[in-house]
Amino acid sequence: MRQYSDEQLMRMIMDKDSGALEEMYDRYARLVYSFAMKTNKDTQDAQFAKDVVQLVFTRLWTTEIGYDAQKGLFVNWLLTITRNIAIDQLRKLKKHAAVVPFEPSAWEQLPDHMQPQPEEVVSRKWLKQSIEHAYRHLSDSQVSLIQSFYWEGYTLSEIADRNREPIGTVKSRLHQTLKILRKHMESVREEGI
Repeated sequence: MRQYSDEQLMRMIMDKDSGALEEMYDRYARLVYSFAMKTNKDTQDAQFAKDVVQLVFTRLWTTEIGYDAQKGLFVNWLLTITRNIAIDQLRKLKKHAAVVPFEPSAWEQLPDHMQPQPEEVVSRKWLKQSIEHAYRHLSDSQVSLIQSFYWEGYTLSEIADRNREPIGTVKSRLHQTLKILRKHMESVREEGI
């Protein structure tokens, strides 16, 4: 079977090629699952992560916009979608929990076919080290902004309110921060750190 790039697969998915969606799922389901588990780090609820995986791949199937390679790597685009869906789901759970108490099932476990492979673990460790290496080039406020927005799930409006700053200032700082990170991530990749 021919090995398609992520961009090619995404174009095929937008043309409703179910085989392309299956291949994309095989390629990225574990990563999306792992990212969803980290997003819901308070409970580490396996069902929550499985739901996010299903919603992410449903979004890929139904999107009309799709992935634009000019704007960055596919995996970053996919993780942004995952992050947004996970945050939406967490908000729904919190809203729902206020009405109906929720008890996650202790019996749910990740199926064997979704356990991380050694190369994926190494790749994630390398990515984490690369990001930490690039963080050295950011100010404390820039690191805090990245943490709040991407990892803790705050919206830009919430960050602006919390810091008592105009939303435009926060957006501008995020844009500049991402430019710096991107520049230093590329140099880290070239150095092979």
